[in-house]
Amino acid sequence: MRIISGKLKGKSIKFVKNLRTRPLKDIVRENIFNILNHSNSFDVDIKNSNILDLYSGIGSFGIECISRGARKVTFIEKDKSSSNILRENLNRLSIKEKALVISDRIENFLKREIMIEKKFDLFFLDPPFAENNFLNVLKTIKKCEIYKSKHLIVLHRERKTNDNFDNLINVINYKIYGRSKIIFGFFAK
Repeated sequence: MRIISGKLKGKSIKFVKNLRTRPLKDIVRENIFNILNHSNSFDVDIKNSNILDLYSGIGSFGIECISRGARKVTFIEKDKSSSNILRENLNRLSIKEKALVISDRIENFLKREIMIEKKFDLFFLDPPFAENNFLNVLKTIKKCEIYKSKHLIVLHRERKTNDNFDNLINVINYKIYGRSKIIFGFFAK
């Protein structure tokens, strides 16, 4: 697995080989960033953005954001082996000052975030395909209002899922790549 573009282009990312993780494929990641860079449907620029990478695994999405100029990426990953490899990747690539790694459940992080004034430009969620709790995570983020007025949500789901986002997020676009469905949207008012 390699970084696609930016100052770290071509550098490798170590990943976990187990049944609990599902790394975001390079081709899917590349297509997400092509859409982020070239779409007129939203106004969020990776450069200088504050990004929340939920269910981050080894952090391939967030590391790609840092490579492309993100100001800060907060990674949330409860699996200890994945978060250890994420930290190892950040150290090896000398970008740990641009990252905050939280090895905890997302719900616990969000309870703490309620007290913090931090706002995010971009949210990336890559929950396990069988999990549906991510909708509660989105509801909590919306309730906490830890997003800027111009923000974007990028959600990686299994192609066959039929998630109900009523009154939660406005879906701008979605793309299918093999087994993956990538959903782009923002919080509904």
